[in-house]
Amino acid sequence: MTAASSGEPAPERGGAYTYGGQVTFQYTPELDREPDPGEIVWSWVAFEEDASQGKDRPIAIIGRTPDGRFAALMMSSRDHDGDRRWVSIGAGPWDREGRESWLRTDRVLAVQADAVRREGAVMTPAVYERVVVAMGASASGSLSPSLTRSGPPRRFARLRRLFGRS
Repeated sequence: MTAASSGEPAPERGGAYTYGGQVTFQYTPELDREPDPGEIVWSWVAFEEDASQGKDRPIAIIGRTPDGRFAALMMSSRDHDGDRRWVSIGAGPWDREGRESWLRTDRVLAVQADAVRREGAVMTPAVYERVVVAMGASASGSLSPSLTRSGPPRRFARLRRLFGRS
């Protein structure tokens, strides 16, 4: 393992791994063969339990870290209905079988641009906003809440309780 610039242990093979720092939310997709916030891309993702192991999977880029890496959320086609840690983004061109996809909102990943294997699709602005709101933040771009491994900052706890998302 090597240390990332913000101190997290990064897998030796690169890829996306758990991140516990500041995120600036951006929605700036541009299908130009370069990853951008608002896009669904593929990268190797380290397992939470053992960062030396992982798998290639789609991730949704939601913004940037202060040191220029991308902040992302991992995707799954497994049904997570009723699990507050996951938000449905529906079906899209990123899944050849047309299955409903889910984003895990309580584990933010960091990934370097060169660790992204390929672009897949663009989230619609409405889907992007729904994801960011599910994380307890605002997609305005000017708000940069500190997201930790345990989730959004405490200042959003009251709003989450009001909307039934504890």
